[in-house]
Amino acid sequence: MCNYNKQNDDTKELLHLLMMKSADSVGGANFLLGLMEEMKKHKPNALMFKHTKIESEQLTLSWNKIVFKDKLDILEEVLHAHKSSENQDFNILESDSAKKSKKILNMVKALAPITFVVTPKDAQNGGGFDFKVFESIEDDYVKINPIFVAMFFCSTDFTKRALKYNS
Repeated sequence: MCNYNKQNDDTKELLHLLMMKSADSVGGANFLLGLMEEMKKHKPNALMFKHTKIESEQLTLSWNKIVFKDKLDILEEVLHAHKSSENQDFNILESDSAKKSKKILNMVKALAPITFVVTPKDAQNGGGFDFKVFESIEDDYVKINPIFVAMFFCSTDFTKRALKYNS
C-alpha cells in the first residue's frame, strides 16, 4: 500500500491529484513534506501524541481525539495485511475470522469521528484542508482514506513520488 511502484496507474493518478490538492491548499509541497517529517519524529506514531497537535515551521496539524495503542495496533495490522494491495479501494472489514472482524469494526467506530485539520501558520499560504481516517463507511464496507495513510503511515518519499507523478 505504501509502495508507490506497486500501485497501478489509476491509483497513482488519484494519489497525485489528492496530494497536489492538499499541498496547494497549504502553500506547497515543501510545506506539506515538512509537516510529514515533523510527524515522523513522534514515536511510535504521531496519532498517539497526547497533545493532538503537531507543528512544523509552516503548518499545524490538529485532531480532536487521542488514538490509543490498541486501536493503532489493529489499524496497523489491517494496513499490513493489505500492504501489497495495488488498489486503494480495498475493504478493511474483509477478514478471515469473525473475532478479527469484530475488533476491526470496533476500531472503525472509535476512529470514525476523528477529523484532522491541517492549517498554514500564515493565512496567505492557503486555507488548509481537513480529512478523516475513513473515506467511506457503509454497512459491510469501509474504505480507508489514502491521504490519512500517506500522512501517518507512508514515508515522505512515497508522498514525494505521488506529488511528482506525471501520467
